[in-house]
Parts: sequence; structure tokens; C-alpha cells
Amino acid sequence: MKNSYSRFFVSLIILTGVLLIIFIMSLMIGPETFGLPRAQDLNGKMKSEIIWLIFWEIRLPRALLGLTVGVTLGLAGAALQGYLQNPLAEPGIIGVTASASLFSVIAFYSGLASFVTLALPVAGIMGALIAVIIIQLLAGRDTSPLTLILAGVAVTSFAGAMTSLALNLSPNPFAAYEVLFWLLGSLSNVSIDHVWISIPFMTLGWLILGTLGNPLNALTLGQDEATSLGTNLRSLRIYLIFGVATSVGAATAVAGAIGFVGLVIPHLLRPLAGYSPKKLLPLSALGGGIMLLAADILARLLPFDREIKLGVLTAMVGAPFFLILLLKNRRSLL
Repeated sequence: MKNSYSRFFVSLIILTGVLLIIFIMSLMIGPETFGLPRAQDLNGKMKSEIIWLIFWEIRLPRALLGLTVGVTLGLAGAALQGYLQNPLAEPGIIGVTASASLFSVIAFYSGLASFVTLALPVAGIMGALIAVIIIQLLAGRDTSPLTLILAGVAVTSFAGAMTSLALNLSPNPFAAYEVLFWLLGSLSNVSIDHVWISIPFMTLGWLILGTLGNPLNALTLGQDEATSLGTNLRSLRIYLIFGVATSVGAATAVAGAIGFVGLVIPHLLRPLAGYSPKKLLPLSALGGGIMLLAADILARLLPFDREIKLGVLTAMVGAPFFLILLLKNRRSLL
């Protein structure tokens, strides 16, 4: 037990240090030195003003959202895997990501995103909250994780179909093209306004999910044992889906649909947590921030004419990992 806690705290310190280093790297690295355009002919004052403008308007919002979105996805993935007792679970499983994407697409489709800066994040958050209400109505009083999964699949399928319909009926092919690229996930066009509107909602989700460590630990013993220890499974489910909806909905609204972070990170860090869901929550939050910031830095540096979207990069890592994990679990069941 003592060794388990020592390993956990050492891992926590190391991950925090790595996250701090990669956050600073995110502020500094870009196509040009510090992102500075060719300004050799400018005087020192103008050059300093350009550096400050790039730092405040481009690099800082991008790094902050890369950090917070990554923390959100890692934390939500760990919480869902702990509740569902399934290492294949991730935030998209309860329909929040798909619903947030749908409402953000509606903001694009209606033209609100072009005229109102905050229309996109607000629409995504509304979509996530509506998804939660629908899931609660579909699941009813049943506390079974399977019921939650089935309700999430229903919401995800409907939201995905409506998103495809909106793209199919779009009268403007350029708008449809822009929406399609946004759905791939990216931090390239965010501003400080997106930071202010999304971070409070993500922080609220973190606070909710952070309180679930003890109930999730009890749930590892089984639902009956957890209930006998005083765990209210219905309250646990409500807190879980509202925490995931609030944080992941806000993250999806500003960064698009970025998958597999919530799947890969908790699985990789679970041994460091001693297979304790309570310990895994903070480790996965830090690991998610590291993974997304690293992916964003890589997206800027790859030698392509167009920047590779974050959702594409995380899928290139996550999809093979998912297949390996699926095969591993299948062998264990045979």
C-alpha cells in the first residue's frame, strides 16, 4: 500500500513537470521563431509589439485550450471507464460529443458563427446539456451502466444523422467544407474569447468529476457491494454525466470532435494508479493535457502545406491502440 501511494505521488509530480514543460513549448514553437513573421526590417519597438500580439492573440489561447481540452478528455475518459467498468469507454460514448458537434454545426449552418464570436461555444454547450437531459429521460431510474451506454448510443446515432443531414442540405459548399474541417478537431482558429467562455464550464465539470473518486473506488467491488458501503448509484450516475457533459461539451464546442484521448490516456496510466479509479482521475487529467498539447505542437511542425487537424492525429494513434486493446480483451474472455 505504501509503495502504491509512493508510486502515485511520484507519477503525479513527474506528469505535472512534463505538462509544464510541454505547455511552455506550446507557447514557443511554431512555423517561425516564436511564431514571428519575417520582420527583420522592422524597428525593435514594432517587432516587440508583433511578438506580444502573436503571444496574446494566437499562442496563449491555443496553449490554454490545448491544456484544458486535453485535461477534460483525459479526466472524463477515466471517470467513464471507472463507472462503466470498461477500458474501452471514452467521452463520446454517452452522446455528449456528437450532440455538442451537432449544435455547433447548426451555429455554422445558420450563419450565427460568422456574426457572433461566441455563438459556436455557446451552441456546443447547449447541445451537451440537452444531450444530458435526453439521456436522463431515456435511462430513467435504472442505474445500470448498460442502460446508460444504450441511451448514449441512441443520442449519438441521432446527432450524427442530423449532422450529416445538415452537411448534405447545405446550400453553400464552402460552408459545408468549413464545417467538415471543424468536425475534425483543431485549435488553429481559437481566440482568447473562446478561452473565457469555455474554461469556466470545463472547470465546473472537473470539480464535479473530481468528487467521484471514492464512489468509483467502491464500484470496483461491484454494484451491490458499493451500495452496501453507502454509495448512491443513481446520484453517482447523475453527477458523472453532468460532469462529462459540462466539460466535454465546452471542449467540443471550441476545439471540435477530438477522439481517443479519453480512451488511450487512462489505459496507459492505470498501472501507475495501482488500478484505483480515484488515483487515476488526476493522472489522466495531466496525461490528457500532455497528449493534446504534444499533438498540437506536432500538427504545427509537420511539413505539409495545410495544418493536420488534431482529430486526425489523435485518431492515427488511438485507432490502432483501440484495436490492440479490443483484441487483448477478447483473448482474456476466451
